[in-house]
Amino acid sequence: MMGQAPSTALSDCLNAVCNSRDSCVAYSDNPLYQISWVNRYNLDIPVEPIAVTRPDNSQDVSDFIKCAVANNVKVQPKSGGHSYANYGVGGTDGELVIDLVNLQNFTMDNNTWQATIGGGTRLSDVTSRLHDNGKRAIAHGTCPGVGIGGHATIGGLGPSSRMWGSCLDHVVEVEVVTADGTIQRVSETENSDLFFALKGAGAGFGVITEFVVKTHPEPGDVVQYSYSLSLGKHTDMIDVFQKWQALIADPNLDRRFGTEFVLHELGVIITATFYGTQEEWEATGIPDKIPTGNVSVVIDDWLAVIAQQAEDAALWLSETRSAFTARSLAFRADEVLSQNTTTQLMQFIDGADRGTLIWFLIFDASGGAISDIPMNATAYSHRDKVMFCQGYGIGIPTLTQATKDFINGIIDTIQGNTVETLTTYPGYVDPNLTDPQVSYWGPNLNTLGQVKTKWDPNDVFHNPQSVRPAETE
Repeated sequence: MMGQAPSTALSDCLNAVCNSRDSCVAYSDNPLYQISWVNRYNLDIPVEPIAVTRPDNSQDVSDFIKCAVANNVKVQPKSGGHSYANYGVGGTDGELVIDLVNLQNFTMDNNTWQATIGGGTRLSDVTSRLHDNGKRAIAHGTCPGVGIGGHATIGGLGPSSRMWGSCLDHVVEVEVVTADGTIQRVSETENSDLFFALKGAGAGFGVITEFVVKTHPEPGDVVQYSYSLSLGKHTDMIDVFQKWQALIADPNLDRRFGTEFVLHELGVIITATFYGTQEEWEATGIPDKIPTGNVSVVIDDWLAVIAQQAEDAALWLSETRSAFTARSLAFRADEVLSQNTTTQLMQFIDGADRGTLIWFLIFDASGGAISDIPMNATAYSHRDKVMFCQGYGIGIPTLTQATKDFINGIIDTIQGNTVETLTTYPGYVDPNLTDPQVSYWGPNLNTLGQVKTKWDPNDVFHNPQSVRPAETE
């Protein structure tokens, strides 16, 4: 399949939409196709789309989708292109990619403080454009190059999510192109079943060309805290992890607080972000419960905080394309790691052949405002989770089987000692899952299948783990 050429009918159709515009469509015979057009995030997973298109507007998107449907080709939108399994470029060979890089429109309604954001906007630009238009903000993740198109349709978790909810919880309306090429507005009151699906499983339901989001005033003071410890062995971290986990599993944990526990080759980093003043931070009691390290830094500038978080994120998921493996798990409060499980995990890490010096095991606090919204209100099905973990192993330059086995072993060690039913979040896509749709969407999967049957019965919007149409009797 690699290097397959599109049919003449398909290329003629796409070329007609482009109408001789530069940088509008490319095929595998383009010498820069893989490097500049496909631009895979995970270099360990080869993917060859049948073509990559770059629409200038929603009408282009509609026309490209119609070309694909007429030629029986599957479609995937690409916003930032940060899918761990390259799903933004199809995830499998032969799909049509609709790269939204040119959809960068931005407006702010100064009466409602709702922002309209183009579907190809990256998070760093979302931050700066919101700041420049009234010092507004939304919750989102810390990697600056991630695109809002995937982020706000899959969940979108970040340090402020316990306070404000996930990124998708800010979305109040979208413009989306559906499988028949129709450009439609979708919200709670208009096409609400499709709105439900797009908020958590968007890649299987359409191409979102613009988002309308509610915004918040930027926080004033922010306390940022980072505690790093180098260690002889990871088993030295058992009690530190248990202390951190007990803190974040507390159902009454102050929602202004976000934190990560990051294990790596040389030790551990604990990050803490508190949206408030130093006095408010101390009044929460959290400083007495968190492992102590270097002095807290008070930064009263939202953009500086975002930049610092991006820098922290760059430690483990930079803009550099690399060969890597990633696995993840999600935990309810009754599923967190016991002392025994933590001990076995740290012993496994110390004893394993890791195959690389560049690996991370990141535990993220969740819950708070995310949990306020009913499970069946959106497709996002991890409202009941208090913690996620993600294991990454990065190959320099190539990924070894030892590194894959090491990351798999981390997940197996946790699952084997906790409960076999641990699920995961589709933002941390995992191509190794045996039943991915159940893991990603759980109690909402049946409803999603019915919505898919109505809006995309022929499964035009497809990747290896996207929602499938419901089985019809």
